[in-house]
Amino acid sequence: MRRSRLVGFLTSVLLAAGAALTGAATAQAAQPAVSGGYVALGDSYSSGVGAGSYIASSGDCKRSTKAHPYLWAAANSPSTFDFTACSGARTGDVLAGQLGPLSSATGLVSISVGGNDAGFADVMMTCVLQSDSSCLSRIATAKAYVDSTLPANLDGVYSAISGRAPNAEVVVIGYPRFYQLGATCLGLSETKRKAINDAADHLNTAIAKRAADHGFTFGDVRPTFTGHEICSGSSWLHSVNWLNIGESYHPTAAGQSGGYLPVLNSAA
Repeated sequence: MRRSRLVGFLTSVLLAAGAALTGAATAQAAQPAVSGGYVALGDSYSSGVGAGSYIASSGDCKRSTKAHPYLWAAANSPSTFDFTACSGARTGDVLAGQLGPLSSATGLVSISVGGNDAGFADVMMTCVLQSDSSCLSRIATAKAYVDSTLPANLDGVYSAISGRAPNAEVVVIGYPRFYQLGATCLGLSETKRKAINDAADHLNTAIAKRAADHGFTFGDVRPTFTGHEICSGSSWLHSVNWLNIGESYHPTAAGQSGGYLPVLNSAA
């Protein structure tokens, strides 16, 4: 074979191979990230309280189009998307009212729950309004609940999810630390801030353990929120808001898209 013909032949082979690889990559990229439907369960950290842009039909559940489940569904186009997370939900509320859409066709489930069971709102109100000692005492009570009672409550929810959606990848998403420590910041004392952060770690440890024991993936949002806590100067969390108390200590829209969504993306 003459050199010119050989070069032409090799070039055509390489181009064809490149086109085939490119086509395969394109086809792979076009596949949905999850086979089957997506169901988003949980509390206000999943529904999107604090992010605004609430879906009118969701009422007091305050499901937001800026919440990480909604953003993930918009980007990945699952075959179905059911958004049942609700502000204020405890484990019992998830069992009683959120599991309906789950089925053997469900490919992905995400859930954040446990904070309300442990008395999150009362802990924060106590720490904002009362003394350091009262704050630490209330946190100790919450930690004791997390150790003694919450694991069984989580087991009940996780077992129900597995039973109803046996083929689903389940991502259990945790909670951020609220405060950057060592920063000049008005409001709560450093003692309170550290105790609140420690309580978040304690809760996350318990949730992660139960998730692992059920074969679920734990999505830890603490790394993504690092540098964006309250007192950081670039917070992705609302501080106490006396005009809209329900949004206090919840992620902003930036916290949902920058703190929660990347964790769901990496786990799903």
